[in-house]
Amino acid sequence: MGIFRKLSIPEQEAVFEIISPHVQQNILERLKSSEIIDLLDQMDMQRAGNTLPRIKNKSRRIRIISRLKSDLREKAEYFLRFHPKAAINLLNFNYLFLSGYSRISEAADEIDEHYREVGKLPEVLVHENGNLVGEVPFSVLVRENNSELLKKHYVPVRTISYQAGIDEIISSFSSSKHGKVVVLDKDKSVIGIIYSDDALALIGSHPASLYNFAGVSENERVFDSASTKVSHRYKWLILNLCTALLAASVVSLFEDTISQIVMLAVFMPIIAGMGGNAATQTLAVVVRGITMGEISIKNAYPGILKEVGAGLVNGIINGILVCFVAAFWTGNIMLGVVIGIAMVFNLIIAGLFGSLVPLILKSMGKDPATSATIFITTATDVFGFLVFLGLATLVLL
Repeated sequence: MGIFRKLSIPEQEAVFEIISPHVQQNILERLKSSEIIDLLDQMDMQRAGNTLPRIKNKSRRIRIISRLKSDLREKAEYFLRFHPKAAINLLNFNYLFLSGYSRISEAADEIDEHYREVGKLPEVLVHENGNLVGEVPFSVLVRENNSELLKKHYVPVRTISYQAGIDEIISSFSSSKHGKVVVLDKDKSVIGIIYSDDALALIGSHPASLYNFAGVSENERVFDSASTKVSHRYKWLILNLCTALLAASVVSLFEDTISQIVMLAVFMPIIAGMGGNAATQTLAVVVRGITMGEISIKNAYPGILKEVGAGLVNGIINGILVCFVAAFWTGNIMLGVVIGIAMVFNLIIAGLFGSLVPLILKSMGKDPATSATIFITTATDVFGFLVFLGLATLVLL
């Protein structure tokens, strides 16, 4: 027992797998419940299921089973937070965890026993000293000699910690299409397997693509005919033209101001460009949050407030910079102050509309990734020009 307890948990499982049933029984009688839980957690479901009945004390066995189920569910639910509709049945426990020193004939016996009990052929994961090293495809098991060791034929398998961030989880599924991802505990033991196709069917390959934000169909390809490209794009361009005319009408209200202070026209593209970029940044974050179920119109207030706060801080930083540049360039300090203040207001507007518009569109049943960009850039242009040219009229004339 002293030697056994000095081993790491993966090593304990590897040793437990090959010792005699009599020694296994003696070890189980001497281990603490917490130590048994760690040991069982390292095993595949079949081996754990075969080991549990050897715990003679029924009440102790029930407590251990309860703890195992509770721990597994908590870890699975934490990992499945990447999507609100992800359920624990997305996680597959249909696998065998076999030593690399097992022969193909021994693996075949394990598979046969598993199939008779479960009715499904399992994935064959391979470990060395209890640590996962890969999987052995069924094609290898069928093709190779029965006396061959599994460790000679395993291939790498993608793994991810159940504690991984949401971005890393989604990236892992996206980069292993038609494959599988093995979910690991913090001690590197296997929690379960998720098939990428199942996860991607739930969340999509990407929460929002560049095509969405450009208002372009994902079916469009670079060598499509000109007529095909026009059919995909003309509606969005016409809508964009209408919103651009709205921004132009705001500018026309201050025609006299611009004619007297021509330098205002030089800084107008800066106001429009900065507002549009800031709004697009907010839009990308919010659309991703909508796609993953993190945010909706019902719980949006804290998120919108934080985006507006970020817009305020970014506006102050950029406003101070552009104020100095404008004052130095034109020799007019007040013009610099006006454009600096306008920058602050415009980035606040970008944060507000960049988060609010996609949420409203989503609540109306529209695709926020495809529809929101035009409305948001219109808002930043209209209100940005209104603040900039309005302040210039009040302060400089």
